[in-house]
Amino acid sequence: MLRRLSAMVAVTLAIVAYASQARAAFPDRPLRLVIPFGPGGLADVTMRIVGEGVAERTGQQVVIENRPSAGGILAAASVAAAAPDGTTLFVLSSGSAISRALIKSLPYDALTAFTPVSTVAFFDLLVLVKADSPFNSLGDVLAAARAKPETFNVGTILRGSTQNTTAELLRSASGVKMTLVPMRNTSEVTTALLRGDVTTAVESYAALKAQIDEGALRAVASSGDVRSPFLPNVPTLRESGVAAEVVGWNAIVAAAGTPPQIIATLNGHIRAIVDSAGFKARMADLGTEARSSSPDELWTRFKTDIEMWAKVVKQAGLEPR
Repeated sequence: MLRRLSAMVAVTLAIVAYASQARAAFPDRPLRLVIPFGPGGLADVTMRIVGEGVAERTGQQVVIENRPSAGGILAAASVAAAAPDGTTLFVLSSGSAISRALIKSLPYDALTAFTPVSTVAFFDLLVLVKADSPFNSLGDVLAAARAKPETFNVGTILRGSTQNTTAELLRSASGVKMTLVPMRNTSEVTTALLRGDVTTAVESYAALKAQIDEGALRAVASSGDVRSPFLPNVPTLRESGVAAEVVGWNAIVAAAGTPPQIIATLNGHIRAIVDSAGFKARMADLGTEARSSSPDELWTRFKTDIEMWAKVVKQAGLEPR
């Protein structure tokens, strides 16, 4: 009897030791980070830097997969269906909160399909024009739109993105009819604006920093509650007479059911990267605020934004599709 009990104890200890080693070994293979936006945009630029940091810390490759689609649905659905082992991650954004209000039937519920890991970056949006545009303020832009609404187009990335819904909010809050032109990625928006295919565009400073700093594009307004420290001469929407404000963010989540110890490991790596002086400096150079969080803090922010955007969409009279 004693011998049998000793054998059972030995087996139990072996199982515990093996499980502990398995946990300690995470990640033991490459990670996949799915971004619901095209290359070159804010989320893409930011998350590639995070991916580099995670690779350096873990010794495992981080494969970036860009899967742009309206509302980020295809990308999100692919991660929601992935094995909950922490090796497939998704870039959740404020746009994901918007999608719940704009899209009638999503193939998943983001609040139950994912497990939060950490926030990464916060940012304002800009209303932009070409450098040689005759518009020097948001007032000029809106006046032109009122004069010729049928020819006034605003370029943004995908419908349901923070950029696109910010443009919707601008249209609603100003009462000015403008035609929104959703495109696949930031590069297409930039090309359209520089070529004159659209009159103005809504995008982040991070995504178009080079064009703005070089003088090819000009910002006439920013979306935050205060002026951006990176563009202190650019007034906010409210300062420009439009009662609206938007603060966007990007974060990382895993599939629902991912074990808590793996989430803790991922959170530790991401917080170490995001909170580092080097990363904060790189984000500041891009006009973005680096800010990590606990999983609970991320989910509180997400739930708050879901409620806020639901009210915005309703007040704006936007019809869910």
